Amino acid sequence: MNKILLIIQREYLSRVKKKSFILMTLLTPVIIAAFYGIMIYFSLQGATSTFHKVAVVNNNSALTEKLKSGKNISYTYFSTSLQDVKKNYLKEGFDYILYLPEFTLDAPKGIQLMGDKQASLALNSKVANDLEETLRTQQLKASGIAQQDLDRLSTSVDIDTMKIGQNGKEEDSSAGATTIIGSAAGILMFMFILLYGIQVMRGVIEEKTSRIIEVMISSVKPFQLMMGKIIGIALVGLTQFILWIILTTAISTVAVQFFTGKDKAAQTMQSASTLDNKNTEKAGQAITDSQQTKKAKIQDKLSESGPVAYVQKSLAHLDLTKIILVFIFFFLGGYLFYSALYAAIGSAVDSETETQQFVMPVMMPLFVGYALSLSVISNDPYGPIAFWLSMIPFTSPIAMMVRLPYGVPDWQLGLSMVLLIIGFVGTVGFASKIYRVGILMYGKKTSLKEMIKWFTYKN
Repeated sequence: MNKILLIIQREYLSRVKKKSFILMTLLTPVIIAAFYGIMIYFSLQGATSTFHKVAVVNNNSALTEKLKSGKNISYTYFSTSLQDVKKNYLKEGFDYILYLPEFTLDAPKGIQLMGDKQASLALNSKVANDLEETLRTQQLKASGIAQQDLDRLSTSVDIDTMKIGQNGKEEDSSAGATTIIGSAAGILMFMFILLYGIQVMRGVIEEKTSRIIEVMISSVKPFQLMMGKIIGIALVGLTQFILWIILTTAISTVAVQFFTGKDKAAQTMQSASTLDNKNTEKAGQAITDSQQTKKAKIQDKLSESGPVAYVQKSLAHLDLTKIILVFIFFFLGGYLFYSALYAAIGSAVDSETETQQFVMPVMMPLFVGYALSLSVISNDPYGPIAFWLSMIPFTSPIAMMVRLPYGVPDWQLGLSMVLLIIGFVGTVGFASKIYRVGILMYGKKTSLKEMIKWFTYKN
C-alpha cells in the first residue's frame, strides 16, 4: 500500500505542478463562459439584425390576401412578370424573389424562393409560416369570419411545469433548466472520462518506450504501478474539477450582481414608462387581446427583478449540491472503469499510433452512451432505455447524469452506483492481467488474440 501511495504522489505532483495545468485550470472557466457568451451574443445578433427584403410575384388568381411584413422581413408585391423582376430585383435592393404560381388554396404547390444566394433554413421556414398564415386567413375570411374575430383566434399558450412532491405539495419545476443542466452534465462527464482516460494510456506508453518502467517493475508489482497511476491521475482530475467549481461560482456571483444591478435599473425605467403610459393612454390605442396576453406573461416572468431572477427561479427547484456530489462519484467511477482499460491498451503497444485498433472498441460504449443520453433520455428520462443505460456500467456515468435533474428514485441511483463499483473491480482485474504481461513486451505488434492469451496466463 505504501508503494501505491508513493506512485499516486508522484503522478499527482508531477502533473499538478506543471504550468499548463495551472494555466488551464484558471483559464478554462473563463474560456467556457466567453465561448457560450459569444455564441449567445451572435445568435441574438443574427436573430434580430438580419433583415430580408423579398420581392413577391403572385401569379395565383385565387390568392388575394397579401403576406404581412414583419420585424426581420418585408414583402413587396410586383405586377410585372417573373423574368422582369429577376432582371432588376438586385438593383432595387431586394434579396430574394418569392414566386407564387397557380395552385388551389388547400394544396399549394410549385412555390419558389430564389435569389443570388442560397436561402437559409430559417428564412425558408419563416416564409413558409407566413404563407401558411396568409392562406389560413384568406380561407377563414371566405368562411364569413370577421377580421376582429380572426385576431382573437391567435392564442399564445405558456405552460408552467410543476412537480408533485411525496407529501402531495406542488413544487416549482422548469423543463428548460432541467434539460440544459442534464445535457451539460452529460457532456462534461463524457469529456472528462475521455480526456483523463487517454492521459493514463499516454503516460503508460511514455514510461514503457523510455524503459523507465523496467526499473520501476523491479521495485513494485505491475498491479501496484497501474493502480497508482490510475488513482493519481484521478486525483488530478478531481482537483481540477473542484477548482473549476470554485472559480465558476465566483465568476457567476460577480456576473449575477452585475446583471442584477442592470435589471433593477431597467425595471425602474420600465415602471416610470408604464406610469407615464397609464396617464396618457387613450381609447384610440389598439392592442389586440393576444398581444395583451403575451405582454402580461412576459411582464409576470420578469416582474421580480428581470432575466437574472427568472434564471435563478428556473434553477431553484434543482438540488445542485446533490447533482455535484453525484457527478463527482460517477466521474471517479466512470474514470476508474475506463482508465483501467486504457492502461491495459497502453501497456500492450509500443507507440500511440498502434492504439487505434484497441481504443475504438473501448470508446464505442462511451460514444453510444453519450449519443443516446442526449437524444433518447432527454425526451424520455423515465423510459426503459433510459433506465438500462443508467444501470450498465459502460454507459451509466453519462446516462445517470443526464437523468438526475429530472428526478431519479433513490433505489435506482444506489443500484447504479453499486453496479458501477462492481464493473470497476471487474475491469481492473481484467486489465491488470494484460498489463502485467504487456508492460514488458517490446518490438512485437500486439493483436486482440494475443491479448486474450495474456489474460489466461497464470501468475
